[in-house]
Amino acid sequence: MRLINQTKNTILAETVYFADTPCKRIKGLLGRKNFASGEALIIKPCNAVHTFFMRFPIDLLFVDKTNKVLKVISNLTPFRLSPVYFRSCLVVELPAGRAKSTFTSQGDQLVFSP
Repeated sequence: MRLINQTKNTILAETVYFADTPCKRIKGLLGRKNFASGEALIIKPCNAVHTFFMRFPIDLLFVDKTNKVLKVISNLTPFRLSPVYFRSCLVVELPAGRAKSTFTSQGDQLVFSP
């Protein structure tokens, strides 16, 4: 499955992983040594994340129920907390720099494509 920024007509990720169970949401990216370009992790439901014990920085997209980007946080380094965005239904975690390189910004519409 691919994740596409429909507003900017760019591909955010070619490979999308879902953390949609309590165990998967707790684990997230913990234990991974890297986060390859072209990958994304969707955490659902989610309105805040942490990067405790992670080994690399990440970009975050907080997304509402219509798949509209509410907030972009770039380059969140390990051992940090994100703010809480109460309207967020899911969070997209991307490799650091991916949001900037695809010009993804608040208000953009995301779509999933097989």
